[in-house]
Amino acid sequence: MSIMQLTQTIHIVPTTQGKFSKRLLQPTLPGMEPEETAPPITTNRQIAEVLSGIADLIEAQKGNPYRIQAYRNAARGVLDLQESAAAILARGEQLPIAGLGHRLRARIAELIDHGTMTIFDGVSLQTLPQEVRNLMAIEHVGLYTAIRLHEELGIDSPEKLWRATQQQRIRNLPGFGVRSEARLKEAAERVMKRNKNVRLDGAA
Repeated sequence: MSIMQLTQTIHIVPTTQGKFSKRLLQPTLPGMEPEETAPPITTNRQIAEVLSGIADLIEAQKGNPYRIQAYRNAARGVLDLQESAAAILARGEQLPIAGLGHRLRARIAELIDHGTMTIFDGVSLQTLPQEVRNLMAIEHVGLYTAIRLHEELGIDSPEKLWRATQQQRIRNLPGFGVRSEARLKEAAERVMKRNKNVRLDGAA
C-alpha cells in the first residue's frame, strides 16, 4: 500500500465580518502565505474551529477514527474552558482538558503563539477517489487542494481545471487568489500539452 507523508500548515485567516469560518481552514498555496507580521489574537472559538476542521479533513481521507475523535474531543474541551486558552498558557499552566495528549497540546500552543498549526498525515493513496488522484498529478495541486477543487467545483481533470481558471472560478475560493489561479492554469496547460503529445506520438 502506497503511503504519502504530508506536512500541512493551517492558518487562522481573519474574516471581513469578524467571524471565523471552517471554509477558511485551508492549506496555504505556494506564494500565498499571509503577509501579516504579528500573529492574530486566537480565541477559544477559533481554536475549536481549527481542531474541528482538521478532524473533518482527516475524516475525508478515511483516516484513523481515533485521531478524528481526539481532535473533536479537543475542540469540545477548548470550547468548555471557562477562560481563554491563550491566557492559561501565558501563565505557564496546562490546559485543563481531560484526555488531551502531548502532541495536541503542542499544536494548540503553536496555534496560539503563531496563528498556525502544523499537522503530519500518513495518507493511503489507494483510499483517495480517482478524481482526486488525477488532480494530484498536476503541479501545485496537493491533497487538500485536490479535495477542495473536486468537492467544491466538481473538477476532476486537467481540462476541467483549465476551464475553471479561464472562468476565474478558482480565485473566488477562500485561500486562493489571482496568482494561485494563474499558477494552476499554467500547470494544467502543461499537463494537457504533455498528454496531447503522448497521444500524437502513439498514433504515429
